[in-house]
Amino acid sequence: MIYCVEDDESIRDLMIYTLETAGLESRGFNDGKELDAAMSVELPQLIMLDIMLPGESGISILERLKKNIKTRDIPVIMATAKGTEYDKVKGLDLGADDYLVKPFGMMEMVSRVKAVLRRCDPHNESQIHVGDIIMDISSHQVRVSGEVIDLTLKEYDLLRMFLENTGIVFTREEILNLVWGLDYLGETRTVDVHIATLRTKLGAAGSCIDTVRGVGYKMEAEK
Repeated sequence: MIYCVEDDESIRDLMIYTLETAGLESRGFNDGKELDAAMSVELPQLIMLDIMLPGESGISILERLKKNIKTRDIPVIMATAKGTEYDKVKGLDLGADDYLVKPFGMMEMVSRVKAVLRRCDPHNESQIHVGDIIMDISSHQVRVSGEVIDLTLKEYDLLRMFLENTGIVFTREEILNLVWGLDYLGETRTVDVHIATLRTKLGAAGSCIDTVRGVGYKMEAEK
């Protein structure tokens, strides 16, 4: 169960719809009081928490969650407005597991939620297997049809993003944010170059990375 605390109803409804479409059960709340009421009944796997909320701020809610022995281990992803560097740093210092800068893409949100859930799951599998591609997270090794493939750090991160989100279409901007980071100042052409190189290194298996014309890229589970 994912809890989304967002006071904008249209954004909140879209977040819930997208998460549930991705197979993640979720519920939405307007503020900290509604969140507290729900937490007294059921604790979630993860909380999406907006910083700017009516009444108690997201930063204050995060601080309470991390001080409470019952809730301190629940992963939290903060949503911050563009340009609020202080809020982002403050949230991470207080124990937030990740952050999203508004306005953010829904597929980027799903990817970050899944990534945080995997990091926080003690029973998480160490291997990702799609078609002939096997990625071993613990050894940071990629094999295609049994042969080890030498990838750069960004190629590895790019491939991992696709492997963990098969079937999801990412725009070039979303890929830049997820792989290179929000502070990267390069152009989206960087994504195209890295994907071309990655496809070449993967050989025939690289055909599973599809170009979605006019949008971006996605990885098909089967080709």
